Amino acid sequence: MTGLPNQDADLIVHSINPLNAEPPLDRLRSRFLTEAGDFYVRSHGAIPELDPDIHQVAFTGLLQQPLQLTLADMKGRFASRTVTAVLQCAGNRRADFQAVEPTSGDPWAPGAIGNAEWTGVALADVLRAAETLDGADLHVAFRAADIAAIEGEEDAPFGVSIPLDKAMSGDVLLAWAMNGEPLTRRHGAPLRVVVPGYAGVRSAKWVAEVMVQDKPSDAYHQAQDYLLFPSDMRKDTQDCARGTPINDMPLNAAICEPAAGAALAAGETLVRGYAIATDGAISRVDLSVDGGHTWRQATLDDNGGQRWAWTFWHAHIRLPVGEHEIVVRAWDSAGRTQPARPSEGWNFKGYLCTAWHRVRVTAA
Repeated sequence: MTGLPNQDADLIVHSINPLNAEPPLDRLRSRFLTEAGDFYVRSHGAIPELDPDIHQVAFTGLLQQPLQLTLADMKGRFASRTVTAVLQCAGNRRADFQAVEPTSGDPWAPGAIGNAEWTGVALADVLRAAETLDGADLHVAFRAADIAAIEGEEDAPFGVSIPLDKAMSGDVLLAWAMNGEPLTRRHGAPLRVVVPGYAGVRSAKWVAEVMVQDKPSDAYHQAQDYLLFPSDMRKDTQDCARGTPINDMPLNAAICEPAAGAALAAGETLVRGYAIATDGAISRVDLSVDGGHTWRQATLDDNGGQRWAWTFWHAHIRLPVGEHEIVVRAWDSAGRTQPARPSEGWNFKGYLCTAWHRVRVTAA
């Protein structure tokens, strides 16, 4: 149970080795900034234990001035920066896909997501200090200190990459703190990458090396795993050349309260949830109490204009006696909305479920 403080009895644990767990949705929705104990945990191998006083990160590759920096070096040499951002697993809501047809991966509910204030240094500042070469087609690869289990292959250090222009945006961090507190081990201590707007897999934890190179990482989780495949493909016909790397996360929304299967008193009920739009802002959230036949607008909570944060929403509805399907869909500032059914986006990896979220309840 390494990495499970107090055994984390209140988390929904999908696997222990590697540790993968998410919070109940009512706890997730209780705070705009998700506490470390309620933040989903996605691991690909055993959680390493690194000494923050001696752990070093190597900056290598297409650099004029390669660097080797400890956490203290970064704090002393570069200005700190805080960014509020959601991290979300590409497999968030995979359980909805699995209700259509089995997929690979853990059966995440809508809790594989969290919103936090991340503090560290801008990756761009360090790369400029290392005199990164210019190049529109360059990439920044991250090698982590954890050893990932890879099906059918030898275990290897976890590795991913992002385009250089994203890395130089200023909001991508080498972070050492979460909500003003030092990172915990399971969330990447002593240092992790935070890539706002991108799938959580790109925000490598326990970062050990940062490499500027002329192609994406060839590590398994970049080159073969976190790809969006067409719906006609299956595991035995997987062709990575037909897969799209998952970077920007799409528009999504979920109902956090009431819970699926809840038995409620007839009459007025409070419905609450979250919505997230990576490229743009949430402009509207619609709620239906009859399975999507008719709609009303929910009230959006103010998220402080934080570009990379989620938006909370709520609505008071009246439920007569009987069974009801509560449905939510979000709209962004470009007028985009979500597909109605999980079957419209099903893929054998179970990534990027963005269909209307549906919760069945009973009122008596």
